[in-house]
Amino acid sequence: MKKLASPSRAAIPLAALAALFATPAFAQAPKIDPADTAWMIAASALVLMMTIPGLALFYAGMVRKKNVLATMAQSVTAVIIVSLLWAIVGYSLAFTGDGPWIGWFDRLLLRDMGLDSVSALAKTIPESLFMFYQATFAIVTVALVAGSVADRIKFSAFVWFCVLWLLFVYVPISHWVWGGGWLGTMGILDFAGGTVVHLNAGIAGIVAALVLGARRGYPHENLAPYDLSMAVVGTALLWVGWFGFNGGSALASGSRATMAILATHLAACTGALVWMLAEWATRGKPSVLGMISGVIAGLGTITPASGYVLPWHAVVIGGLAGLICFWACTKLKQRLGYDDSLDVFGIHGVGGALGTFLAGVFAVGALSISPEAPNGLQGLLEGNAGQLRIQLIGIAATIAWSGIVTWIILKVIGALVGLRVSDEAERIGLDITQHGEAVQ
Repeated sequence: MKKLASPSRAAIPLAALAALFATPAFAQAPKIDPADTAWMIAASALVLMMTIPGLALFYAGMVRKKNVLATMAQSVTAVIIVSLLWAIVGYSLAFTGDGPWIGWFDRLLLRDMGLDSVSALAKTIPESLFMFYQATFAIVTVALVAGSVADRIKFSAFVWFCVLWLLFVYVPISHWVWGGGWLGTMGILDFAGGTVVHLNAGIAGIVAALVLGARRGYPHENLAPYDLSMAVVGTALLWVGWFGFNGGSALASGSRATMAILATHLAACTGALVWMLAEWATRGKPSVLGMISGVIAGLGTITPASGYVLPWHAVVIGGLAGLICFWACTKLKQRLGYDDSLDVFGIHGVGGALGTFLAGVFAVGALSISPEAPNGLQGLLEGNAGQLRIQLIGIAATIAWSGIVTWIILKVIGALVGLRVSDEAERIGLDITQHGEAVQ
């Protein structure tokens, strides 16, 4: 048998030295990044600001004086109830487990969530921060629905609505799209909430408006806004907060977040410009209410596409939002005769569906890279017509689930506590009859 060669004396100390400084072949644990964490803390604060004071002022400025405090109370109530329910069970059902329809109870009461815990969806920030950021989305979505039934819903009914609608409508759809559910697996493009937030709230809003019925005197009495200056301030807060809404959905600081913010701003400007011009052409004067409505239409419509498109795409999307949402809030609303008090369906519902569809048209593969789609998801302009089919499935599923389950929830609440205040309470105003206070 051939004798094996012995290692040289020089090779032995060199090998020992190499072994001493070698890096162990262990899988590296996710590392929390301070820059990403700082940005997401700021983004979470911005999105929370969208509800209070942003949406509270925006909505309160557009109702009558006798309902200002009641309208603000609904936004505050959404923050309180949704925050607690999200921490108790909502986050766990939306973002844990791998079931196609709903998550599991892995994070019930946020158990096992430590200082260094990270989510599979956001590995560079603490999971507690990711949980809170997602809570702010749930909050604003529930609060949006209140705009459709302003001036007439019982406060007790709205409290029940916050609980049931969050758990049975928002949580499942959030899981479908973002939490590992069937729509996300299919490859739907919804960067920051075209389906989960805007279309979902818009459909729930029109269902609620139809179930409760029109306000007393609609459309014959003067139901003009109490103070549009409040609504303008609310719009400004929503506009700035939307940078955290869309930019924060990158879940990290960097170029994708900044591109989403730029797209968001350009779409808002274009939406406002087109709405203003459309109103000028059809009514002879551009109203302040129309301008701020155009801003919100542009913001809502760009949301699902904001992280996937180029700046010029955002301008086109914002322009289409201004035109189509203007039509929905004027011509379509008049033709169908429904009383959606603050046009939640016309702006958020129509805008959410439009933006989700247009994400499938304009998505740039290089911008849509994610852990679920490492090669990116292209839209129609890059030759992927199949993406439009996925987007349409997501739109249809959101409309069906939100519409049907919202109707059931409202019927249950109606049987338990009643939905609508009495005619006398509506005449006096919800501030006095529901809260015992009034704006002086």
